[in-house]
Formats: sequence, structure tokens, C-alpha cells
Amino acid sequence: MEIADVVKRAYAMPLTNPSFPPGPYRFFDREYIIITYRTTREALEAVVPAPLEIDEPLVKYEFIRMPDSTGFGDYTETGQVIPVKYKGQHGGYVHSMYLDDDAPIAGGRELWGFPKKLANPKIVHEGEVIVGTLHYGSVLCATGTMGYKHREADHDSVLASLAAPNFLIKIIPHVDGGPRICELVRYYLTDITLKEAWTAPAALDLRPHVMADVAKLPVLDIVSAVHFKADLTLGLGEVVHDYLSDHNRLATSTTQPEKIRA
Repeated sequence: MEIADVVKRAYAMPLTNPSFPPGPYRFFDREYIIITYRTTREALEAVVPAPLEIDEPLVKYEFIRMPDSTGFGDYTETGQVIPVKYKGQHGGYVHSMYLDDDAPIAGGRELWGFPKKLANPKIVHEGEVIVGTLHYGSVLCATGTMGYKHREADHDSVLASLAAPNFLIKIIPHVDGGPRICELVRYYLTDITLKEAWTAPAALDLRPHVMADVAKLPVLDIVSAVHFKADLTLGLGEVVHDYLSDHNRLATSTTQPEKIRA
């Protein structure tokens, strides 16, 4: 394989047999259960990176069932999204994600910087209740329960939340173990078709785990819950802040000698 061939083919790893195909990535009948809860501002301040700003001390705990997606297949995901602001723009910072499929783990981490880990989340319908769970290995780390389709949710509000920007920290290490890429990435969901949306009472229980630290953003009280299905496209991202460039610029400015005054 010639050098030009390597560059031409190198969109993902492994070089000759990537874990996922090129995008775009379309999702059909994506099912969400999102339980919004209040937490402590101190807990959020410990995990939300500048230049993002905390909007309110809220967290959206999401269970997402993806039965049909181009390139990534059939899988389930769960995690926490924190409402934030970036230069006055309201959006969500993706703090944690746990899922059960290799392709979206590899693709999510390599392309966007999604904080994905391998685990075992599930969404099941049990009579009049929707149940979402997260197991990391044998340990139950999260349980969310929500009433089944009690009241129709406001579709405009759900669409607005889906269309809002999302933010990630993309980290790629250098071969010496230091950071090679450390960027704040913004992405959007596009071409959204909302099929149904419902609201109902909900409960959420988060438990400590050393490798699935969802409980570090404790639940103080439940604010709202929404259950909906949609078709959508996961848009590719854009870099909005380069942490290494900022770090190098500051390091240079502090090491340069002061100019001698005339």
C-alpha cells in the first residue's frame, strides 16, 4: 500500500477494516426517555469545562433505544447531558454515555469525542411503566421509571430541545501519552421527524460505581420527564475551542522575557 493510499483510506481505525462506515448516520424510530432532575451546582462545577457555563443546576438523564441506524446498527444507550451556555447559546454538554455496541463506541469517540463506554443499558415496557436500567458488568448503576403515555407532550418544545446544539470534549492522546487533540466540539441533530411525544411522572435512582460515575451528579428532585420517538440524522461536528492552542499561547506568553523599557 502506497503512502497516498494510506492517506486516502485513513478515515478510521483499523486502517484496512474500520469499525464503522463513513457518515452521515441516520436513525429510525429512535426512542428516548429523558428524566430531567435538579442536582447541586457544586457537582456540576466539578465536571463542566470552561468556556461552557452552567445554565441551571439541572441534568438530563437519558435512556435511548436505537433499533435501526445506518452504519451503527441496533443498540441501546444511556447517560447524562447537562444544560449549558456557550457564548450565550443554550445547549447541552454530553457528560457521560454507556452503550452496548462496538461500532458507535468507536465512531462516537473517534469522530466527535463522545464519552462512550461499554456497558449494558436497557429500556423495557412493563405494563403501565417504562423502565430504563444501566448495568456496568454485574452492578446496577441507574434505574429510571416513568409512567406510560400519561399526557401528550408539547411537540414544539421537544423539537426545540432536539435541534439545540450539543457540546463534547474530544481527547486524542499522543503516542507519548500526552494530549494530541483536546477540543470543544459542537454538533447538531438534523432532519428531525418527531413521531410521538409523551410526559408522565418519573423516578430516578443513581448508584455509585468506580467506572460508571453517574451518581456523582446526585438527584435532588425530579423536574420533568418525556418519552418520545423520532427519526433523525446525527450531524458531524465542528471545533469551537482548541484547549491545546490556548494552553500553548498562555505558556508562551508567560515564558517570554519582558521587554526592556526605553
